[in-house]
Amino acid sequence: MQQGTNLPRIGSYNRAVVLGAIQVSDGISRVQIAERTGLTAQAVSVIVRRLLDDGLVVEDGSAPSRGGKPRTILRVDPSAGYAVGVHFDPGRLHCVLADLAGRPVAATVATLRAVPEPEAVIRRMATAVRRVLADAGVPARKVLGIGLACPGPIDPRDGVLLSPPRLEGWERVPVRHMLERATGFQVTIDNDATAAAIGERWSGLGRSVPSFAYLYLGSGVGGGLLLDGQIYRGRTLNAAEFGHLTVAPDGPRCHCGNRGCVEALCCPEAIVAAAHARLAAGPAGRLAAAWKRDPRRVGHAQICAAAAAGDPLAAEVIGEVADHLAVAAVGIINILDVELLILGGPALREAGEIYRRTIARAIGSLTIARGLRTVAVEISPIAADAAAIGAASLVFHAAYAPHLTSLLREGSYMSERRQPPEAPPAQAPTARGARS
Repeated sequence: MQQGTNLPRIGSYNRAVVLGAIQVSDGISRVQIAERTGLTAQAVSVIVRRLLDDGLVVEDGSAPSRGGKPRTILRVDPSAGYAVGVHFDPGRLHCVLADLAGRPVAATVATLRAVPEPEAVIRRMATAVRRVLADAGVPARKVLGIGLACPGPIDPRDGVLLSPPRLEGWERVPVRHMLERATGFQVTIDNDATAAAIGERWSGLGRSVPSFAYLYLGSGVGGGLLLDGQIYRGRTLNAAEFGHLTVAPDGPRCHCGNRGCVEALCCPEAIVAAAHARLAAGPAGRLAAAWKRDPRRVGHAQICAAAAAGDPLAAEVIGEVADHLAVAAVGIINILDVELLILGGPALREAGEIYRRTIARAIGSLTIARGLRTVAVEISPIAADAAAIGAASLVFHAAYAPHLTSLLREGSYMSERRQPPEAPPAQAPTARGARS
């Protein structure tokens, strides 16, 4: 739980801390908020009153107290605001409308058989946004903005997509500006794995833990990090690229230029290629029979389903992928020492439990601190929709989450206010007049 500060003029940070405490709980009283955040009862009372006045929070029943009158329970009002999440991945466009609790209330999915030019994709995004709003009957005035999750690398500051793999011709595309112009909404952009991690913090398994690592399996392999309540992005805002950890130095060449990266061995494209190469040798089994009928119909989903059903060849392929992911996961836990590793993303499909078991076994037996603590390995409850829901959560996170940068900014303001005023320049009448 994020801790507040009782110093003066730190209002916006404390407001976010209190709202966060309410949002992650299943009902909480003012007394409990004060206990969990370290704020005074008076500070909590003032902040809660403002949240109630703003319509972000509602009073919802009461709970017994340890003495005195019953405690009033506070909850976030899910209908207080909405955000649209758009996940763009090569081959797929997924759009959701989520309420303030992070729950999807409308969604649409479109297949992109051949990724068109950026302008055409933006038009389809805008159409999808209008469709989910119409389906849910939510007026535009209640929408806080659009979150856009894209494959990295990206520049979130400028909203530019930077030469992403599998998107030929998409070098330095200003997608944020293009989508804002097409929809009229403010757009927040991030890579799909970080967006999924933020979605997990807002409405999934990450609500109640201060730190976790997120391993994202989509068309590629990525990751996200929540450390001590803050999303960690790194110096260039592209941290947690777990897909580019080397797990097989003599392995295949990755699009990043290295060999044996997790992504080169574990992405759906690599899984299909490995399975097809073995099926071409003519083994027996259900997957082999499907291959003989039509090789084009043996794709990633079919291979994962066959592995979960016990097909020997599919189980062998997926087992090797799970082993590679486990090597990466052990390294992640050794470096970060977090208590939870979440697996998410559409590529989990039916093979998710195979991955989870293999990774959990490796972490439990190979990490350096295994004798001191147990690391939970869990599949996200929103795994298949993680990036789209996470994209919507980008908007909520930017608007309402407690960010240390805002605390430092306001603390800096306080420090400046405490400094004695500087003497004016000896000869600056024009400049001083211009400021007045």
